[in-house]
Amino acid sequence: MHATIERLRDAINAHDPAAMVTLLAPDYRSEQPAHPNRGFGGRDQVNKNWTLLFSGVPDLHAEVLRDMDDGTTCWSEWEMLGHHTDGSLFHERGLFLFGLDDDDAIAWARFYVEEVEQGGADIDETMRQSAKVSS
Repeated sequence: MHATIERLRDAINAHDPAAMVTLLAPDYRSEQPAHPNRGFGGRDQVNKNWTLLFSGVPDLHAEVLRDMDDGTTCWSEWEMLGHHTDGSLFHERGLFLFGLDDDDAIAWARFYVEEVEQGGADIDETMRQSAKVSS
């Protein structure tokens, strides 16, 4: 695993948004391609986002399940688990793509992360819904 991504994981697990933002380039950009309105730029928003998440999920823990690194782009599969303050489960999983600059700072990220569904439709029903056809 790239050292910057390892430090990011460690900062997340330490619930330290200040340490997280030190790993970001000053002009950091974040995109969520499946949710385009969630894109943003800058370290301040990262600090705000993760401070809120840590307050709502005080036992949040992140693991990098798989990763690949070509020196400038890091692809990794993450799983994040914890409990909301009301005791309900927080469980997200997905792919994080990070672009690194010449100083190994995270210049950009693309997140393909979703809440893990506990139950729900099977593959046949999901395909019918996607195709908008009835059985």
